[in-house]
Amino acid sequence: MLFKLTGSSCSGKTTLAHAAASRLRRIVVCDFDELGVPAGADLAWRHRMTEMWVRRALEYQDRGIDVLLTGQSPLGEVLAVPSAPLLDGIAVCLVDVADEVRRVRLAERDPGRWEAPAVDAFLGWAAWHREHAFDPRHRPDVIIDSSWPEMVWRRWTEWNADDPRWRVQLMDTTDQPVTTSVDQVEQWINEQRDAHQAGRLALSRGWAS
Repeated sequence: MLFKLTGSSCSGKTTLAHAAASRLRRIVVCDFDELGVPAGADLAWRHRMTEMWVRRALEYQDRGIDVLLTGQSPLGEVLAVPSAPLLDGIAVCLVDVADEVRRVRLAERDPGRWEAPAVDAFLGWAAWHREHAFDPRHRPDVIIDSSWPEMVWRRWTEWNADDPRWRVQLMDTTDQPVTTSVDQVEQWINEQRDAHQAGRLALSRGWAS
């Protein structure tokens, strides 16, 4: 399976992924940007890299190992990359935090790096993530316009918020101890694995058809 922790910057995705995976068997953590981010990286680059990571997950899948991938690609992008239907299962969790906390974390992580317009962009991206998690019809143009031509958007663009395949776990880390958030990620992964084994996971192989 591919487990995806998504969301805007400074929500705690990487910290939670490594801590939760250390408690679990048959899972490896990958960070979307671990191979580097080129200058001028754009939307199409993120889409191509999402496909690359899905292909990497397929390699692990052949060995009976799940992948826990951190990064900013939302559910709609994961479902639209060419190789997504080959995965045995897909589960996505949005790791979120209050805007003011995100501002503080950005300033502490990269002192002096981000001007106000850039910080506002991070907050706007976080707001879009929240709406996208609940409803595939919310501003799909944000990820579709100027996208990588290989993306297969028609797989989900006709879905509505009630479609059982459109499910994103929401985890708000605001004012929450890290250990509690780690517990929640671990529980979420175990629940998705159980659902997959029981044939109840909506995004199991065959979802695209």
